[in-house]
Amino acid sequence: MSESTSPVAVIGGGLAGLAAAVTLAGRGHRVILLEANEWLGGKAAVLEGEGFRFDMGPTILTLPRVLKRVFAEAGCDIAAELDLVRLDPQWRCFWDDGQVLDLVGDVDAMVSNIERFAPGSGAGRGYRRYLAQSQRLHGISENFFFWKSVQGIGDTLDVRANMNLSTLSDVLALRMGQTLGGVVRRHVDDARVAQMVDHFVQYVGSNPFAAPAVLGAIADMQTSEGIWYPRGGMGAVPAALARVARAAGVEVRTGAAVEAIRSEHGRVSAVTLAGGETIRVRAVVSNMDAARTYRELVPAAYRSELEPSPSKQVEPACSGVVFYLGLDRAYDHLAHHSFVFSRDAHEEFEHIYTRGELAPDPTCYLAAPARTDPGVAPAGGEALYVLVHTPYLRPHHDWKRMLGAYRKVVFAKLARAAGLKDLESRIVFEEHLTPEDIHRRYRVLNGAIYGLASHGRFIGAFKPGNRRRRLPGLYLAGGAAHPGPGMPMVLMSGWIAADSLDADLRAAAKAAA
Repeated sequence: MSESTSPVAVIGGGLAGLAAAVTLAGRGHRVILLEANEWLGGKAAVLEGEGFRFDMGPTILTLPRVLKRVFAEAGCDIAAELDLVRLDPQWRCFWDDGQVLDLVGDVDAMVSNIERFAPGSGAGRGYRRYLAQSQRLHGISENFFFWKSVQGIGDTLDVRANMNLSTLSDVLALRMGQTLGGVVRRHVDDARVAQMVDHFVQYVGSNPFAAPAVLGAIADMQTSEGIWYPRGGMGAVPAALARVARAAGVEVRTGAAVEAIRSEHGRVSAVTLAGGETIRVRAVVSNMDAARTYRELVPAAYRSELEPSPSKQVEPACSGVVFYLGLDRAYDHLAHHSFVFSRDAHEEFEHIYTRGELAPDPTCYLAAPARTDPGVAPAGGEALYVLVHTPYLRPHHDWKRMLGAYRKVVFAKLARAAGLKDLESRIVFEEHLTPEDIHRRYRVLNGAIYGLASHGRFIGAFKPGNRRRRLPGLYLAGGAAHPGPGMPMVLMSGWIAADSLDADLRAAAKAAA
């Protein structure tokens, strides 16, 4: 097979891999998608049992326009592929003191909610100021950070073309050198409201007291463009992408684990599967974790590009433990999405991110989708999803030993702060996912759910670039690549990897003509 007729290979059928495959096929490329598991969607998998259906991974969809753009690459309309429902309140928040606060999309209504919740604190006005700053950061992200391969500040700005007063103002607005948690608390004095605002950054699985202030853009992305739920669950998203990919001509192979990426003459030339089959390719998009792609797949000569030395290894984001609880009776006081907050944000993040240990009093995220989509549970029941962030895997972590004890901690928290006092008596189906399971099932770094940590006051927002410079023909996609984790960013990373690959192949063909 000649190079010109060889396919482009996409390693991994997660959301980013599917988005890349759809984009490339829509632009006329021959594409083969190789997925090690027997299902597509990566972490956006589905668990079913005893009449219950659970989204196993992501449960919150924001920025649906990213999906719209991916579908449009193949000439498809998102409205024809997915039935999206906008949720409001976006979250319901619970604390140990019995207080409850709904996060709603309308800013004026939210300010009023906060003023009633924390009278005299000025937290409502502070929230409005913070969202105005977040809106500015969102606009800067759209102009300089999104929809293109970025690895560092030099990739975001053309100094000669862009260095004007407007651009300088944008650079100053990035609050470089400041942490998100610090900026939040300069605007919002009430500790509980600040904790709620912190959790916009939990989409990227990082410590707000170590994450850069620019990640504050996430708040505007959610509040202005909404939280959405696809009927049928989040599994409907990879199912729709896979359907569109196949219709566009993508060859999809499941149970096809890639063992190596081969190179010839300094560029990607082939992939080798676990069974020994070698497939000649023009280029590769890897939707496998970026660090594990370099440590396990690329030729040894190129591995130092991502991690130049043992002292400069990448830092995984946090992991988590998930409980999938089929309840025979739903809790009517929960919203579709709820957060049950820890007693002390500093204590919680110190344990998870600095000590590498379980938080003694964790924040719990709950998804209770039956109120929106009754088909997820038998009549009157609930498919309750409970996620608690944990450290990424350390050598001394043994989740076979740790799970039972931590389940008691989590359930006690839910009873104390969220009123789920009889939770055990309502459970008729239960499964779980631990960091060890996540590490093995999804081939991620040390069980990290969100790829690489977004820590560092100056460069914490930057992830490995999609276009790899030292090994031409290799492109990265997924939560551990630019622009980072979270469902819309992962989808965007697939589009960016495909767009960069397409541009490079077209430029090479033009140069050879």
